[in-house]
Amino acid sequence: MAQKKAFALRLDPAVHAAVERLAADELRSANAQIEMLLREALAKRGIEVKHSPAPRRGRPPSDN
Repeated sequence: MAQKKAFALRLDPAVHAAVERLAADELRSANAQIEMLLREALAKRGIEVKHSPAPRRGRPPSDN
């Protein structure tokens, strides 16, 4: 299961407010919006970042 890397990010309050507005318009969290914007910026520069596999959801399989 892939885990997200957590780190502190200092943003200008106006930039943070703009990201939150954009995220709300696109029905995303601010965190997901920042990740999407970073991926778009990297792709624009020719850097392809593959998505990590999504974690499995639901109950673990039974051993029976």
